[in-house]
Amino acid sequence: MKRNVIIIGAAGRDFHNFNTYFRGNDSFNVVAFTAAQIPDIDDRKYPAELAGELYPEGIPIYSEEELPRLIKELEADDCVFSYSDVPYQKVMNVTSIVNAAGANLMLLGAKDTMVKSTKPVVAVGAVRTGCGKSQTSRRIIELLMNKGLKVVAVRHPMPYGDLVAQKVQRYAELDDLKKHKCTIEEMEEYEPHIVRGNVIYAGVDYEAILREAEKDPDGCDVILWDGGNNDFPFYKPDLNVTVTDPHRAGHELNYYPGETTLRLADVAIINKMDSAAPENIQTVRKNIEKVAPHATVVDGASPIKVDDPSVIKGKRVLVVEDGPTLTHGEMKLGAGTIAAQKFGAAQLIDPRPFTVGKLSETFEIYPNIGTLLPAMGYGEQQLKDLESTINNTDCDAVIIGTPIDLNRLIDIKKPTTRVYYDLQEIGDPNLQDIIDDFVQKHNLK
Repeated sequence: MKRNVIIIGAAGRDFHNFNTYFRGNDSFNVVAFTAAQIPDIDDRKYPAELAGELYPEGIPIYSEEELPRLIKELEADDCVFSYSDVPYQKVMNVTSIVNAAGANLMLLGAKDTMVKSTKPVVAVGAVRTGCGKSQTSRRIIELLMNKGLKVVAVRHPMPYGDLVAQKVQRYAELDDLKKHKCTIEEMEEYEPHIVRGNVIYAGVDYEAILREAEKDPDGCDVILWDGGNNDFPFYKPDLNVTVTDPHRAGHELNYYPGETTLRLADVAIINKMDSAAPENIQTVRKNIEKVAPHATVVDGASPIKVDDPSVIKGKRVLVVEDGPTLTHGEMKLGAGTIAAQKFGAAQLIDPRPFTVGKLSETFEIYPNIGTLLPAMGYGEQQLKDLESTINNTDCDAVIIGTPIDLNRLIDIKKPTTRVYYDLQEIGDPNLQDIIDDFVQKHNLK
């Protein structure tokens, strides 16, 4: 008897779990996906072209709110929790819903979901969204490229559009961002790689993506897995780097699957030490020792700089930060906020009285964001609402704390300045030595 399965996700890990464990598996019948966290991804299908021969009609995607009804009507035996950056309380709440409706809850692990590469793999993950994975990935790529190595990055999925068209995506030039109709969230992750001269892949089918990346026309010596949220890698890493955040000390042991990601770490980075409280740094250090005593601990900072400090000094400013970091990442202090403090802003302006459309909905869903504005841009309407909200806000200037320049995407009718930040190791051990050892171990030249 086949077991009926519902995969509970958010357009990322859920599709990967299906592709690696359930697609072509005669023991299971996946009857539905459910969607959460990301707007406008329910009410569609995981297409037959990606689902395989067992699913000629594709697989429907529903809102997670419908889960109890779906379990009963579709006679589901098992539900597979497959998204990231959620507190343990949330995981157990979903478990209770699933169990009460009569089904089992499954959590798939590394063995059944990691794909093995023919190339050496460095994986970068984190214990929460917004810890600093992107600048860590950039630093590692820089070190590898300085050795003359060809690095191909593969980014955790963000497939919010046409899933068939997004099966395998390659980004080598900025024009590719337009070609693939990228959202703000996607641009924030892809653009920094492109401008530094390395290719990045993403999409839906991550084994197919890996095989294309391994034979990239520009060459490939090393695969860099650039993780999303606090998920653990889709690829089996030869070097696993996990970033922690002392601004959210203790979260490394209280969010799924961040603790898993930390326990898998060969290297644990304590980032943002330049702006975190000493007692919080010590809490993170103790927790790393508790669950990942084997990991090499690297102390790090994320010093910031801005284009024009005069735009901030003495001004009433609106701070725009990375969207997912503020929403399900629950971050209260981003790079833009630190810039406002460092360069003498007179006041942080609360955007909530000025929001419109989907941004108003975002604050209703995530009421604890506070006086920061998340750069939500999953679709054209959200971009328009972001533009209107910024221009509506009664402020003197705008601090752009996102990894890309929003002025390229929307028309901001106020003075703006961008914030930049990179990873900076403090003392020893450091990433230079770790990468030197990695290169020697794998005989890379």
